[in-house]
Amino acid sequence: MIPTATPRAASVAPREASGRGASASALRVAGPVILVVVALAALVWGLAFGGGAAPLLLADPGPVVRWGLPVATLAVNLTAAGMAGSLVLALWAFRAGDRAFEVALDTASISAALFTLAAAATGFLTFLNTITAAPSADAVFGQQLGRFLVEVELGRTWLITTIAGAVLTVLTFAVRSWTATLLVTLLALAALVPMGTQGHSGEEANHDSAVVALVLHILAAAVWLGGLLLLVIVRPVLERGALARVMLRYSSIALVAFVIVAITGTVRASIGLGGWEALASPYGALVLVKVVALLAMGALGAWYRTRLIARLGDEATSRRFWGLIALELAFMGVASGAAAALARTPPPGSDAIPPLQSPAEILTGAAVPPELDFAGWFTTWDIDLVWLFVAAAGIFFYLAGVARLRKRGDSWPLHRTILWVAGMLLLFWVTCGPINAYQDYLFSMHMVGHMLLTMAIPLLLVPGAPVTLAARAIRKRDDGTRGGREWILWAVHSPVARILTNPYVAAGLFIGSLWLFYYTDLFRWSLYDHLGHEWMTAHFLLTGYLFVLSLIGIDPVPYRLSWPMRLLVLIGIMAMHAFFGIAIMMQSGLMVAEWFGAMGRTWGVSPLADQYVGGGVAWSVGEIPTLILAIAVAIQWSRSDERMQRRRDRQVDRAGDIELDEYNARLAAMAERDARAAR
Repeated sequence: MIPTATPRAASVAPREASGRGASASALRVAGPVILVVVALAALVWGLAFGGGAAPLLLADPGPVVRWGLPVATLAVNLTAAGMAGSLVLALWAFRAGDRAFEVALDTASISAALFTLAAAATGFLTFLNTITAAPSADAVFGQQLGRFLVEVELGRTWLITTIAGAVLTVLTFAVRSWTATLLVTLLALAALVPMGTQGHSGEEANHDSAVVALVLHILAAAVWLGGLLLLVIVRPVLERGALARVMLRYSSIALVAFVIVAITGTVRASIGLGGWEALASPYGALVLVKVVALLAMGALGAWYRTRLIARLGDEATSRRFWGLIALELAFMGVASGAAAALARTPPPGSDAIPPLQSPAEILTGAAVPPELDFAGWFTTWDIDLVWLFVAAAGIFFYLAGVARLRKRGDSWPLHRTILWVAGMLLLFWVTCGPINAYQDYLFSMHMVGHMLLTMAIPLLLVPGAPVTLAARAIRKRDDGTRGGREWILWAVHSPVARILTNPYVAAGLFIGSLWLFYYTDLFRWSLYDHLGHEWMTAHFLLTGYLFVLSLIGIDPVPYRLSWPMRLLVLIGIMAMHAFFGIAIMMQSGLMVAEWFGAMGRTWGVSPLADQYVGGGVAWSVGEIPTLILAIAVAIQWSRSDERMQRRRDRQVDRAGDIELDEYNARLAAMAERDARAAR
């Protein structure tokens, strides 16, 4: 089932020393075996220690389900890693059309097929665990299974996951181009998102935080583990000298994944444990096992990145290197097995009788916060891990790019850096601060966040010119593969980008989505489903960024309007935006009344009055960034005219005023012709 090298691939593979070649070839077979065996051993120990497979006093599904369900879950996790990690590393480290790229996609296809089978088995065992009925061939059992897969959220999750796996099996086998592989990779990562809603996340307080942490944890761990497995599999077909280069590229992915796994794992564990004293429980012991395995993998990764990769040509170093890879796979097996056992181990206090929940806790998973005072605008936090990572990565990589330019003697305007960092800090404050903490309870606060996301933050980010900085700072690859610079430039010049950056399309998306969102069920979806909330945030930020980019952007776009047309478009947008705010203020009924009207909030104005305030925010406060944008357009227009005049003056100084000379010559010729006619 493991792809093998063709005779041609074998001929271009390096003639390695026997010890090094034997180590790599042996690990190609032994690596997956080590991972699976250690993971199963860790799972069995974790279930026995934590009681995850212990018989239930009531409605026990039987030992086959109790032990089979976590084993199937472990299989889903491992095969998902093989699928997603192989695709990501193929796009980042290999060249489309090369044998290594083909092997990566073949590995992803095989992993996707196994993922499909494992997901189907997990869904079926979950059904048996839910209804505690013995499998049978009668119609009643089939009808129950069908209703579970279609009508119950848990069943729909595994049905969707299974179907996605089957589609990915076909696609990963069929595609071989850059763009198609990128789309398949995005689909593969999206297929893992529903898995994050399982486990204990939906049963705990801070439900949204638990789900986000688990989803990010699953995605990062899958890319990390799957990439390492692919390195072991693809090693024999790599050309001479390519191993060190590929390892450095993988280690960059692994470093990012390590940071995400560490942070999300900490958040997820803190929610499940509830306090330090819970570390003494079986659940806490399994968490500690995962922590130790994570730290060991981080140490191994740092060791071979800093000390071994550059010396892979040496036989002794190579043997030691592959030994460390085998050890890292073993630690990954420990972490994977412990994670699957944790999913079946009840957290501390889960057997306690839950207290009565308020309407707000039923709807949002948290109680209504206290009334927001002046200090609360600076001290209230509700961290959204997705946007925490986005803001932190945006600041880190931007400053790293500026530092690289200055290190080689190139300049970068200071004001661009200040604006970009300010924009990212504002994005963090909006998505993780008081606005995020109160927007589920106050429509007005939700509208403040919307206006900042779609208008104020892009006004800071666009002048930062991130694409221009990336094109100058990121090293260009010369081996036909695509790194950060190549993928960014490809995205900027893609047909989709050419459509989205068209000024009329950007303006239409900016104002059209405003009306469409609030006057359809998209608004309701963003309140009830945290995935909808994340989509809403990304959508508002992106549409605002595209609109501002089309007007005052520094980064290159295929087409820009003339300066008068930019002002006309902006004036039209301002008018429609103001009309939207007035329409909200004039509403006599409450938007999503079963949500904002059912919170049980005892402070502040009534929900309908608060909605009126939100409309006023969209009408008045929302126009302030638009006015600033209009001023920026006018300033850029004036500077453009000044630059054009200076260029004309320089041209006149060098060669004279050619147009004026031609005009005078034409007038002289006409005068001479008239004089001859008069004679």
